[in-house]
Amino acid sequence: MATYESLIKITGSIGDLVFYSLNGKNVVRKKSGFNKNAFKKDPSYEKVRQNSSEFGHCSKAGKTIRSCIENYTKEAGDALLYQKFARLMTVIKDLDAVSDRGKRVVQNGMKTEAGIKLLKEFRFGEKENIWQNISIEKEQKNLILNVNDQLAADELIIITIEPDLEGYSAEYTEEKMFLKKAGKILFKKHFSDSTLLLYFGVLKNKGEITHMGFI
Repeated sequence: MATYESLIKITGSIGDLVFYSLNGKNVVRKKSGFNKNAFKKDPSYEKVRQNSSEFGHCSKAGKTIRSCIENYTKEAGDALLYQKFARLMTVIKDLDAVSDRGKRVVQNGMKTEAGIKLLKEFRFGEKENIWQNISIEKEQKNLILNVNDQLAADELIIITIEPDLEGYSAEYTEEKMFLKKAGKILFKKHFSDSTLLLYFGVLKNKGEITHMGFI
């Protein structure tokens, strides 16, 4: 954008230049090369359209999951958590090997061992990661939580999430347990094993969160 001086006031476009008034000054700029109709239909924009569609999906998927745990993640002290989590969703989405490019989804990526590993390793701000201190054993009707006996924690919170990352909705339950001693803790299943289930844990010691993350 540039300003210009002329005895004649020009408004409109001449060739690739657009003339207009801005805050009392005469301004000229080049026309944008973006064409909305071409973006929607031109084959040369196909890869851009695919990337745009998947990016929007990842952003919504991340928001769907974060909405279930935001009461705790807001205490992570990370102003860039939204962007970091959206990037994580993008990496997990790339693990979807069953969908065509432009239609890959986070849900399929999370069904892979690598996708769940990435989710568990994601760190929420400066809080310690929980997954190395708690593991889950699945039984027919219950779950068993194995808690590291070296932890200095007196409260454990488990949020079980059943996400639909294609419809951008989720059901979840939250259960709080006071830790008298570490070891094996029996935990009731809340959803069917036939669906994708995510487990988010929070450890507190004297009311302060020390660890959080996916298990």
